[in-house]
Amino acid sequence: MENKTIARTLRLLSQLMELHNENPFKIKSVANAAFKVDKLPFAIKDKTLEEIALIDGLGKSISAKVWELLQTGSMVELQTILTETPEGIVEMLGIKGIGPKKISVIWKDLAIENIGELYYACNENRLIEAKGFGLKTQEEIKKVIEFQMAAHGKFLYAQAEGFVNTLFGDLAIWLRGISGEPLLGVAGAYRRCLEIIEEIELVIGAERIEEVVTRISEFEPLQFEAQGDDALIAHSPTGLKIKLYVVAKHDFYLNWFKLTGNEKHVTDVLTLAGNGPFNDEQSIYQKAGLAFVEPELREGLNEIELAKANKLPQLITYNDLKGSLHNHSTWSDGVHTLEQMALYCKDNLQLEYLGICDHSKSAFYANGLNEQRVYAQHQEIEALNAKLAPFKIFKGIESDILFDGSLDYSDDILKTFDFVVASVHSILRMDEEKATSRLIKAIENPYTTILGHPTGRLLLSRKGYPIDYAKVIDACAANNVVIEINANPLRLDLDWRWHRYALEKGVILSINPDAHRTEGFHDMKYGVLVGRKGGLEAKQCLNSYSVNEIADHFKNRFNNI
Repeated sequence: MENKTIARTLRLLSQLMELHNENPFKIKSVANAAFKVDKLPFAIKDKTLEEIALIDGLGKSISAKVWELLQTGSMVELQTILTETPEGIVEMLGIKGIGPKKISVIWKDLAIENIGELYYACNENRLIEAKGFGLKTQEEIKKVIEFQMAAHGKFLYAQAEGFVNTLFGDLAIWLRGISGEPLLGVAGAYRRCLEIIEEIELVIGAERIEEVVTRISEFEPLQFEAQGDDALIAHSPTGLKIKLYVVAKHDFYLNWFKLTGNEKHVTDVLTLAGNGPFNDEQSIYQKAGLAFVEPELREGLNEIELAKANKLPQLITYNDLKGSLHNHSTWSDGVHTLEQMALYCKDNLQLEYLGICDHSKSAFYANGLNEQRVYAQHQEIEALNAKLAPFKIFKGIESDILFDGSLDYSDDILKTFDFVVASVHSILRMDEEKATSRLIKAIENPYTTILGHPTGRLLLSRKGYPIDYAKVIDACAANNVVIEINANPLRLDLDWRWHRYALEKGVILSINPDAHRTEGFHDMKYGVLVGRKGGLEAKQCLNSYSVNEIADHFKNRFNNI
């Protein structure tokens, strides 16, 4: 075993001891020993126990730990403390800029147990109010986590979006200097609006291919290099892979189509349409005898059958949204006041209503509302509704689903809300049967209006808890419960792959930003994108209802209790 491995093990032990508030003198001794071992000019593995004990900074106690490590490959003391520490907390110790003291606050005060939850908390601005933190520290932590995500070669759609838009604009400008007015398109997974992006595919259609290939070195934002499969390859500053295909201009639309769709979709369409040439993508589908299939739907599912029968859904658009549900304010862990959130929806977004859903009392780490504060918030909402009419704030709550599936307020409190979003935030480690039964019990609560982020997943960070999707969706259908599409780009939960099943069962979906500040409302566009992938139409989306329609929906539901 190398000295550096021994030193890292001792350092980890000292960090965990500090995290668990053990004797400061003992912590300092172990940390000092880690430093000493790392700097030794000889291999410690070749020494006897007695010789190790004589090394400056080790002594009898720590030399015994090192000897145990050399002989067994582990230390009982370390293994014991590891069993008392969530795996995600141990991973946090590797994040530059936060030590055991800050991690202790993150874990014990904010109830955050893994890096995914930590990144989500940074996006919610929850760290800036915690002891020992501030905006600068929060942003530094966020950047480090994003760098770790990028190191795995995968990016959230929202992370790639800004770069792709800028790159597309720069390329479009650069192509003005190329003869023959070349065509340009974004293809691949990005064009299909998949939630996780591993590479960006671009297509240029040029009359003189060689001119583009020869002069691409003049394109300053990126350095493209020729590689296999006829693509030019470059990487963004954050490591996102870019593949650029240069094709003959008369074949641009055929290649753009081929590089966009799922392989099965492309094969099925071209079997009917042939290989062109085609003047645009619409003509490809016309030649195949199909209605035009939007890029988001080209996943090789049942879209060809629907296109043959001219029964493709009229996909929802951002402009179809009339209001925003499931949002937070300074009443719990939001950044902006209730009035600021409402005015932003009313004046900036031109929406008809806001559904406020601050955290419930079990979410102590998020300043959740106890019964008295619920009453006080309702008083403010009524005053604001009188002031802002006809804009309306609906009284909502994000009520925690407890371990047994019950909600964390009595019926007497639940009936005071216009609507209730029921969500799981704690005790995520359950098997599928238990997790499913827990959700179904919450769904069967007559006051549950919307099931929030059904699996609790955090993309690229935390898998959702395992559930039987069909059973949960069936329960929502049976109990007239709406399912949330949580539009935060880290969540996008319910997964779009289950939207069609839900819609077939008659379940209404709701595109909710889970906004904790005014900027968060704009995340609804990501919810729209994945809703489109799932075949969502405006008439099937709760917050596409007008203010009067949604008021009637809430009223009728609660009147039936």
